[in-house]
Amino acid sequence: MKLVLKKSDTHTNEKLNIYTRDVPCLDAAWHYHKEFELLYISQSNGIRFVGDSVAPFLPGDLVLVGSYLPHLWRNDPSYYKEESTQEVKTIVTKFTDDFLGNDILQLPDFFEVKKLLEECKLGIFFGKQISKALHNDLMLLPTLSSTEKHIKLLSILHKLSLVDKKERTILSSSDMRQTTTESSERIDTVLKYISDNYASSISLDDISNVACMTTNSFCRFFKKMTNKSFTQFLNEIRIRNASRILVQQTLPVSEVCYIVGFNSITNFNKQFKQIMGSTPKKFREAI
Repeated sequence: MKLVLKKSDTHTNEKLNIYTRDVPCLDAAWHYHKEFELLYISQSNGIRFVGDSVAPFLPGDLVLVGSYLPHLWRNDPSYYKEESTQEVKTIVTKFTDDFLGNDILQLPDFFEVKKLLEECKLGIFFGKQISKALHNDLMLLPTLSSTEKHIKLLSILHKLSLVDKKERTILSSSDMRQTTTESSERIDTVLKYISDNYASSISLDDISNVACMTTNSFCRFFKKMTNKSFTQFLNEIRIRNASRILVQQTLPVSEVCYIVGFNSITNFNKQFKQIMGSTPKKFREAI
């Protein structure tokens, strides 16, 4: 398993591909591709990785991923149980910057759309207000004829390009676009292990063994691949999952603390405030 340059799901010479995914773990590996990807979560939840960003995803989430930007959506572990009846529905739209033809986006009329595609090199998360407004259009996309898909996607991109800055969040803090296929064959195994086992105790020795590396080599490797230290990344995974639980359930904060892998409520509160900007209690009250 590795960080891979993923070949397009499209047919030969096709520059636009739109489909519905109804199975967990939207992609098997942390990957990147030349196409832009607009991903709308209609049903399911879990954790998403976009560049160096880690965050929970929920129904209604709408994200635009730039060309060659590594990303991965992984469902909550409960989705992978044999007896699971939880449903997944995601609208995936992959397109090249010339899906309408060569140089179309160079025209002044399409300046805002072109600017949007430049900005999404770090990944863009759109707020609930715009995703709700576009819900019907997004759900309709896979059912349209080829001509209608091109027209509808342009309309959606135009609307997204006009969204107020307050309604969009840049995801990755650094430019992690991959321009070559030379990357570690270990990173996907490591990310999968962390996302599957974050609620348990994971030491630096444990994760280094998963990667088949010495601890020093692993620390350098992980920092290079994710732009974060292992401890920072693990804490963020745990806190992002905690925030999802606080939104979806009414469990006491102290119980959520231990569910996501922390052994100290004091440390949990400290890390939560550092990553989310408020205490767990205030975060829940603000929902």
